[in-house]
Amino acid sequence: MTTTDAQANDFSMKRKLTEHLLSIAFVSLIFLALIFSVEAENKPENPAGNAEIEALLRLESLDITNPLHRALLRETLNVYYPDHPGRADSLLRAIDRYRAERAKEIARKAGLYQGLSGGKLWQLTGMYFKFILAYLVVMLLTYYGVQTLAVLRFVRMKQNRTSYLAEFAACLARIPRQKDLPQILRDLARSAGLLAKAAGKGIAYLVLFSPAYVIAYSFRTGFNTDTFFFLVLLGVISNGLLITYAQKFYTFLVAESRKGYVETAIVKGLNNNYLPGATEGIPLLAILRWKKRFPGHVFQHIYLNARYQYLSTLKEQASFLITGLVIIEMALNIQGHLCYEMLQNILYKQFDVVFAIGLGIFWVVKATEIAADYWLEAETRKYENR
Repeated sequence: MTTTDAQANDFSMKRKLTEHLLSIAFVSLIFLALIFSVEAENKPENPAGNAEIEALLRLESLDITNPLHRALLRETLNVYYPDHPGRADSLLRAIDRYRAERAKEIARKAGLYQGLSGGKLWQLTGMYFKFILAYLVVMLLTYYGVQTLAVLRFVRMKQNRTSYLAEFAACLARIPRQKDLPQILRDLARSAGLLAKAAGKGIAYLVLFSPAYVIAYSFRTGFNTDTFFFLVLLGVISNGLLITYAQKFYTFLVAESRKGYVETAIVKGLNNNYLPGATEGIPLLAILRWKKRFPGHVFQHIYLNARYQYLSTLKEQASFLITGLVIIEMALNIQGHLCYEMLQNILYKQFDVVFAIGLGIFWVVKATEIAADYWLEAETRKYENR
């Protein structure tokens, strides 16, 4: 790489960094202005008593949160007060307001109405670092999982491996032509194994494409969903994150394998053997290794070039991941975590706390974008120096 190219790259990186810093400063100013301009809602007073409402709420046979009970109450009131058709709806709204005020009073007594005080900031700081830790762990695991799944699929494609169902059908088709009973039994056993693998693969795809709350509530009676481990697990396997970006990486691998430099390298005698069990092939251990290396094989160059293209999608993947973590913490009511705290403060209308949490999440997104740009720039310099 020439001096001019190096200077141009330095200028480009400085320009990107300046853009990032300016956007951070601009958005941070907006959030800070909102935090200081929005006052926390006044502490609710004890809800004024209403004999009629309290009498209705004391009825054991009436569940005001049940739509059927609300409909029955509305019809009953309309029968008793035919000259006041709007009385039922007015009373139901008054009941809802009364219950909301009573819930706020309970929350106030429990110390939930703090606003953005020093103690609250300290509490949020611990939750914030826990959120960042979960995010980093999930990001590292998905980075590894995306590449591993994509490479496994690419190698299977190069080995001309068909799907388990296709192999199952072919195995069954051979059985009527067999005359040796032991061979028939072996084919039946292999068919059963292939069918089980196909079913397992189908279940795995269903899990990987399922929303986090569906998976969580399926196992809620068997796992403690308040644990950090469960949050990380859901972040990795749910919402289609892993399988979506594995497909992208696989697409990069396929596109690279069809380029001219690969064909030229093969013609010149570079190892291109993907057969399973071959000495010069690609062992499973090399695919499962964290730092993947395939020395002496043409796939080494295919993989490195595909990985370089994949780096440009990390910012998109990070945004997708953060959104998923926010949804997981909110939907599962994981107490003691940042996004559940944000949901609580939205409910209690403590918007200064909500804006502070939103600003923190924005900083995580921008920090990821800066790190991704620096990583991509470093890889670009490596390529240009070759």
